[in-house]
Amino acid sequence: MMAIQQAADSNFKEMIQAEGVTVVNFWAPWCGPCRMFAPILEEFEREAGGSVRVVKVNIDENPVTSAQFQIMSIPTTLIFKNGKPQYKESGILSKGNLQQLTASPEQL
Repeated sequence: MMAIQQAADSNFKEMIQAEGVTVVNFWAPWCGPCRMFAPILEEFEREAGGSVRVVKVNIDENPVTSAQFQIMSIPTTLIFKNGKPQYKESGILSKGNLQQLTASPEQL
């Protein structure tokens, strides 16, 4: 079982280049909604059983990546397929939303 990985400006590209689907959560420790979203992401990641990679990016520590994807509010979720961004949404997503979005990212 994989755990949610923390990405940094220095390794972000490698982390999303993996084949398949990667869910990226942009967050910050001081963000209340981000703390509410964390257990949803953890449960989603656990249930995905390695079929979907989940990565978190702390916007305070990684301004380059945050700027690259024009993150204006947090939490923001980006979904990548084979390294290409397919979907972006701000706010808390439900586990069902995440499952639906990652099941067919080519339709986004």
